[in-house]
Amino acid sequence: MSTTIILADDHNVVRHGLRTLLETEGDFTVIGEASDGLEAVRLTEELKPDVLICDVMMRGINGLEVARQVNKRISQVSVVILSMYANEGYVLEALKAGAKAYVLKESSSDELVRAVREAALGHRYLSPPLTEWAVEAYIQKTESSSLDPYDRLTTREREILHLVAQGYTSAEISSILYISRRTAETHRANLMRKLGLNTKRELLVYALQRGIIPGGKTA
Repeated sequence: MSTTIILADDHNVVRHGLRTLLETEGDFTVIGEASDGLEAVRLTEELKPDVLICDVMMRGINGLEVARQVNKRISQVSVVILSMYANEGYVLEALKAGAKAYVLKESSSDELVRAVREAALGHRYLSPPLTEWAVEAYIQKTESSSLDPYDRLTTREREILHLVAQGYTSAEISSILYISRRTAETHRANLMRKLGLNTKRELLVYALQRGIIPGGKTA
């Protein structure tokens, strides 16, 4: 039986390379491609693949938020995160979001294939040098920590947080999400309040530290 796959990456060349690599495996079939995070969620809901391979940094919403939404809406789809970041912050966030596998972009093609196979079976896979320490750290952190303010945000508020952090205006956000400008601004005000942020600069600093936009999430 063929394993169906959707590829999500905002670089055409990367998606083409991944498709070529994966389709050399006789039992893999790429059934769709997405160029941004919001499109990845929509396409996954529509096509319901066995596996979604998602870059950690994309336009719209990043791969970690994609994994969270897919895990919540279409839990039977296994998410494989592709990332250049090997530090604990991103790995833990990926596991928390429900991703089955976390593969470093420097990994070999064999490791990606293995990750897809393991994820399709519902198993967890972390590419070397990542090990089960990340899983244990995640479990311990989850058990010992209080509720993260980010977890209090609604899905829409998270989407707007990601878009604002990437520099989109309220008018642009309303167009992207098919909501009114006033609704977008209300969601923005609500998420700022929930996160204890007062200015756009504070929001950008938070987004960097959270790994929503590149440059944060140091180990």
